[in-house]
Amino acid sequence: QPSVPPVPNYKLSMSIPEWLQAIQTYMKMLQYNHTGTQFFEIRKTRPLSGLMETAKEMTRESLPIKCLEAVILGIYLTNGQPSVERFPISFKTHFSGNHFHHVVLGIYCNGRYGSLGMSRRSDLMDKPLTYRTLSDLIFEFEDSYKKYLHSVKKVKIGLYVPHEPHSFQPIEWKQLVLNVSKMMRTEVRKELEKFARDMRMKILKPSSAHSPMKERSRGKSLSPRRRQASPQRRVCRRDKS
Repeated sequence: QPSVPPVPNYKLSMSIPEWLQAIQTYMKMLQYNHTGTQFFEIRKTRPLSGLMETAKEMTRESLPIKCLEAVILGIYLTNGQPSVERFPISFKTHFSGNHFHHVVLGIYCNGRYGSLGMSRRSDLMDKPLTYRTLSDLIFEFEDSYKKYLHSVKKVKIGLYVPHEPHSFQPIEWKQLVLNVSKMMRTEVRKELEKFARDMRMKILKPSSAHSPMKERSRGKSLSPRRRQASPQRRVCRRDKS
């Protein structure tokens, strides 16, 4: 029988970085899913409450997970920590004539940014809570991708995910879309920092509510998903992790 890793429990003696590390360690113990079979169905349009039920199932089954499942699990495990803001960060990259998609859970706490996640590559998942700006975090991922000869084409940033696990509100996955391959880093930084400032002030609304932030999106939205691949599978399809 394979060992079932215990679900981490927050202790008052823990600092937030220690708690995030405990969550990441737990996800690593579940291991990355290399089987090619998606064990858990993640529909991005589902209400948060439904996705949290799926996260509970992940903790019960203790099966290997991919990047999208790790984001949902990370949200579930960080619920109840109001000082920890969570938001999705998605990447579209290009390598050897193919496009790849990957997603991590961005973290903001006490003026610093970091991330939680799962990937085949150790430097394309969790990042310590040490980055002073959102752009510093994004550029760190971009530099990590370069090690594997991947060029980042687009970056999508979502909104803060509510801490209410029973919310019927869906996750906002792509409030800001940046076509970074056609932008200078100075311009990318400017866009990210304005967005991050508005996020911290919590004045943004979901894009479905015609948020003004959509006007700052650079380039067109991501192309429609290929019909032969399920949404959750394509998001993590060979993220070179």
